[in-house]
Formats: sequence, structure tokens, C-alpha cells
Amino acid sequence: MRLPLTMMVTWLLLLLGSVQLTFQIGNNLYRSWIWRGETTEVKARVADLQGQLRQIKAAEQAAADPDYMQTLARCQGFVKPGETLVVATNAPDVPAETCTIQPLP
Repeated sequence: MRLPLTMMVTWLLLLLGSVQLTFQIGNNLYRSWIWRGETTEVKARVADLQGQLRQIKAAEQAAADPDYMQTLARCQGFVKPGETLVVATNAPDVPAETCTIQPLP
């Protein structure tokens, strides 16, 4: 018994459609997996940039504070006009805790 030509063409089209559907599903799964990884990387980078932005804003606020700038200048060895600079020979190399500098990224 021989199958009619239209039935064979229908089976061939069904087979090709199944192969195409399998490829499309696999391709979509692969793209979703890749995009999920890229999304994770981008979110981590955004969090890092937001942290750097907070550091820059904190440094900007500190630079606008005259008391902080005076303390920072004194920690670096600057003196006001009319003051006498006194250097202790046994002074520590590490500055005091008041000499914390705002870090920049």
C-alpha cells in the first residue's frame, strides 16, 4: 500500500515544522540564559558605579567644608600665615585619626 503524495508532503512539512520549532525553542532558551548572565553583570556594574558616585558626593561635600579643608591642609604640613612651624623629631610617620582623607574611586 502506497501513501498518497499529499499525505507524504504533509508529513514532510510536519517534520520540518517540528525541527524548526525545536530550533526556535532552543534558541530562545539559549538567549534567555545569555541575557540573564549579562543582566547580572550589568546590575553588578551599576551597583559599583552607584557606590563610586556616593564616594564622589561625600568627597565633594567634604571639600565644601572649610573646617575639613583646614584640617586636611594641616595634616599635609601647611601652616597659616604668621604661624610658626614646629617639627618634632620623634613625631610618628602615621598621621593622627583626624587626618582621614575622603577616598576617590
